[in-house]
Amino acid sequence: QVQLVESGGGLVQAGGSRRLSCTASGSYTSINAMGWYRQAPGKERELVVSITSSGSTNYADSVKGRFTISRANAKNMMYLQMNNLTPEDTAVYYCNARVTRSIWEYEYWGQGTQVTVSS
Repeated sequence: QVQLVESGGGLVQAGGSRRLSCTASGSYTSINAMGWYRQAPGKERELVVSITSSGSTNYADSVKGRFTISRANAKNMMYLQMNNLTPEDTAVYYCNARVTRSIWEYEYWGQGTQVTVSS
């Protein structure tokens, strides 16, 4: 099994910054693409940004220029630096990873971390 644990959520004022972390652990061959998703109350879960094992990224238009994703492959960690936050960024943020175990690829989710942006 693979576990993803997020940290770094909390309450922040509009215009502020927050850094989320995701740590992967467990038994696997490799971690392929990873990403951050978020789900606001009453809304569907949406992709915030994804990153491949080679570092290619795909950002949602709503966060381009404000959020930055990064990976530390040797540490099995992923980060999301969020700047210039707005109340619209308030959501539960989830870490996602596609992991190869043996010859199969599986998808895993973290438990989520709440980010609340006050106006």
